Amino acid sequence: MRKRVQSFKSWTAKEAAISWQDGFFDHRIRADESLEEKSHYIAMNPVRAGLCEKPEDWDYGWKR
Repeated sequence: MRKRVQSFKSWTAKEAAISWQDGFFDHRIRADESLEEKSHYIAMNPVRAGLCEKPEDWDYGWKR
């Protein structure tokens, strides 16, 4: 996983001039955690950052 993420970050840094922070954190959903809860948290990131008013307005998110 680390090599895949490193490759992706390297490619996007060159192609799209994206600056990445060092390292990464991946999180596996455990049995006692809600996938819906985590999905909502991720979808709300652009809203919390002030990039849109609601998750549906964010063009780069997934649609259900």
